[in-house]
Amino acid sequence: MDLLDKDGLTEREFLEQYRAGDYDRPSVAVDMVIFTVTDTEADSYRKLPEKELRILLIRRGAHPFLGKWALPGGFVRQNETTEQAAVRELGEETGVEDVYLEQLYTFSDMGRDPRTWVISCSYMALINSDKLELKAGDDAADAAWFKVSYKPLREQKELIEDGYIKTLECELKLSSEDIELSAVVARTMTAKTSSTSTDYEIVSNDGLAFDHAKIIACAIERLRGKVNYTDIALHLMPKFFTLTELQQVYEVVMDKELLKAAFRRKVVDLVAETDHYTENAGHRPSRLYRRNLED
Repeated sequence: MDLLDKDGLTEREFLEQYRAGDYDRPSVAVDMVIFTVTDTEADSYRKLPEKELRILLIRRGAHPFLGKWALPGGFVRQNETTEQAAVRELGEETGVEDVYLEQLYTFSDMGRDPRTWVISCSYMALINSDKLELKAGDDAADAAWFKVSYKPLREQKELIEDGYIKTLECELKLSSEDIELSAVVARTMTAKTSSTSTDYEIVSNDGLAFDHAKIIACAIERLRGKVNYTDIALHLMPKFFTLTELQQVYEVVMDKELLKAAFRRKVVDLVAETDHYTENAGHRPSRLYRRNLED
């Protein structure tokens, strides 16, 4: 026997008379924070090149925010999941597939897009820079990799009745050749006896479109957090690498120097030795490692 609702309708009857247009519906988009690590030019052939953490941005070629820099992304198409849209956008913007991809956060603040109510499901991708092929999408005038700097400015903590509120302001700087972008993002964590919540707010912004400074800040903090307890950094590495190169990647992601001995103890189970060594590096050959696929 079919169950009846309070209006005496079966599920089939309810669906036949249901009108989706009776309710406000947002547009749904995906925004991609795509990380890679690149080498700088070494001053000497005997000196290892330094690493730089970079993200991909596109310069908007259409309104809104014409001429501003934004994360690559776009609207989710009909009959497409947000993850499928993210994979499609990743391929269209970088020319690569089958890379590390994880959902970051859903940003749904009213007014985040001046066109209409747009909910953004953001994703974080990690790419080995050797595989990259930059392409600008239909609504982009240009695409470029920006060096990332994200540093704390000030912190404030306030006690409340059943917990505390802690606000940390960080300065985000993005640079590519002669282009400099910046923003200050505040992360406020409210910790109570029964719950904990985290909110992000853009304090100032110079050159970034929409609320993308907030999304980038969230992605950097996620990446730094996961580096401490997962093998996520290995997705930024080529197939073979030295332990020194891997340590450089950890340091540039976490924005701090690490003790060599402690670092190698940390990653011993994450990597596997190979029979390959560096060649033509201007110094004694070093053993090459690969990701430990048995983890």
